[in-house]
Amino acid sequence: MSFFARFAQNRGALVGLIILLTIILMALLAPFLYPDSPWRMVQRPFLAPMEVEGFLLGTDTMGRDVAAGIMHGAWVSLLIGLVSTTVALAIGVPLGAIAGYYGGLIDDGLMRFTEFFQTIPNFALAIVLVAIMQPSVTSIVLAIAIVSWPPVARLVRAEFMSLRHREYVEAARLVGQTNRTIILRQILPNTLSPIIVLASLMVATAILLESALSFLGLGDPNVMSWGYMIGAARTVIRQAWWLSFFPGLAILLTVLALNLVGEGLDDALNPKLSRER
Repeated sequence: MSFFARFAQNRGALVGLIILLTIILMALLAPFLYPDSPWRMVQRPFLAPMEVEGFLLGTDTMGRDVAAGIMHGAWVSLLIGLVSTTVALAIGVPLGAIAGYYGGLIDDGLMRFTEFFQTIPNFALAIVLVAIMQPSVTSIVLAIAIVSWPPVARLVRAEFMSLRHREYVEAARLVGQTNRTIILRQILPNTLSPIIVLASLMVATAILLESALSFLGLGDPNVMSWGYMIGAARTVIRQAWWLSFFPGLAILLTVLALNLVGEGLDDALNPKLSRER
């Protein structure tokens, strides 16, 4: 059975994929459907959803279009989630591969370095890093990547430790392949399945972290994000429920979709484990 057939057997994963594709489509169409800046005041404040034609989700405290903010915020959230996850993988995968392949003192040193980052709560460390570097998309991406790479390193280390003594690895050593070649061509391709599944979940976590940072006022002041919209609406939540409801719903659906897709990838890439469960 092919990968796509196994993935399609998980109905939750298909629903998550449809939701995720819809959100990606929103992000791509945002500049065309709402070419003006989402910060632009376009109507009177506190318009309820569908109260005035052309403003499907109403306006916020400053008369800005909520729908425009959500559409443009989708691009920001997905961009930060994908880029920060890529940076975290670029840090964690090499460190975990080296630690798991060589073992000994190298493993001990790299794992102690990894544990140092894990002793500090992720969110607290992210707040400190963004505050030090000044709030911007770049600083948020770096902060999320720095707090996200330790689980990647540990996962890759465990996979390498279980594979480094397999027959095909020993055969590669006997024919004279270098350690670098064995790591990149023999072992790493066999660890991609759990890495891909973990990466999908890391994107969801990164979106939540970015939203929390923006909610606290540590988001990039030049871009509209879902976290900022919720944070700006918290003082008027009783007066204008829609200002926090719709951005919160967007975050919920995005994170849920990524988790469902991650579960589907796990089932498709590891069919044996799926049958055992």
